[in-house]
Amino acid sequence: MADTTAASPAANCLENLKSYVKTQKGFILAAEIFISFIIIICYAASFNGGYSAVAICEMIFAMVFFGIFMMEMDKQILLINWVWSDLFRAGTGAVLYIITSLVSVIGGSGDGARIAGGVFGLLASILFAYDAYIIFLQVKSNRPHTAAATDDTV
Repeated sequence: MADTTAASPAANCLENLKSYVKTQKGFILAAEIFISFIIIICYAASFNGGYSAVAICEMIFAMVFFGIFMMEMDKQILLINWVWSDLFRAGTGAVLYIITSLVSVIGGSGDGARIAGGVFGLLASILFAYDAYIIFLQVKSNRPHTAAATDDTV
């Protein structure tokens, strides 16, 4: 007979998801995914949907990093420096969102969905910049401190 007391892999994945979203990094990544999805909807409803490429790429990157960190694959795959990769992702996301959002807000007269996407993009740029700042603090605190060289042979 089948063992019904063993946890299924799907239940284990769901438990990992629930516990990871409760962490600070998990909540930030989930918020990045959610706000990117909102921006995609706004740009898709606008007359000019060309600005949705940044939101699509950043949502996919955030989903990939969310999955990697949730399943703790960053501790198993040591070939890539995940902290620096995440810092690069969050930093470029903040810069790209602020550029496309300012273009959308400034040039979106008469297109409410484009302006809404631009406003949500400005909020996303703040969120991505905050994520980059938190990662930068983590990198800074993990840096090894070396003692200053003292030369006693004067």
